[in-house]
Amino acid sequence: MPAFGNLAPMDATPRKSAWRTRANALTAVRFLAIPWLALAIVRGETGWALGLFVLAVVTDLVDGRVARHYGEVSPLGGVFDHATDAAFVAVGLAAVGVGGELTLWLPAAVLAAFIQYMVDSRAPVKPLRASALGRWNGIAYFVLLGVPVVRDGLSLGWPPAAFTSVAAWLLLASTIISMADRFSSQRRKA
Repeated sequence: MPAFGNLAPMDATPRKSAWRTRANALTAVRFLAIPWLALAIVRGETGWALGLFVLAVVTDLVDGRVARHYGEVSPLGGVFDHATDAAFVAVGLAAVGVGGELTLWLPAAVLAAFIQYMVDSRAPVKPLRASALGRWNGIAYFVLLGVPVVRDGLSLGWPPAAFTSVAAWLLLASTIISMADRFSSQRRKA
């Protein structure tokens, strides 16, 4: 049966690039928001920063569900999702840090932890291997970024910048502990 225009025969198997999936499109939206979020934070455009942050959280919450629903789960998609998350929070936290609200050591540690995670997982060849503390830290990075973005975007007076600063130092310590644990775990396996 011949195909007409974009219409393929009913028995044709769709051939889709590993990159061209619905889930990766959602992740790409989050990835493309990274420089705009940083610019909005640095320029004090709090409404834009809040909107971009909400967009990122929503796409992060649904991209995995979309991948599972449409059978688009792949190691490549997992790497793209996690790399985008790491870049989003690291750049966002760095933009907040440029304003002096938190230590710039935290975004550096976020990137170092992600690199260690990738090397440890040997992605994309093997499935990504998350640790429990690393998973909680990943959530905490988004939460910590959200605190000043939501506070300023909604013109709230709380929590104060001192709260964000202390939380950033605690999260930095937790990130270092997580990295040390992953390192010692790999040494024991070797």
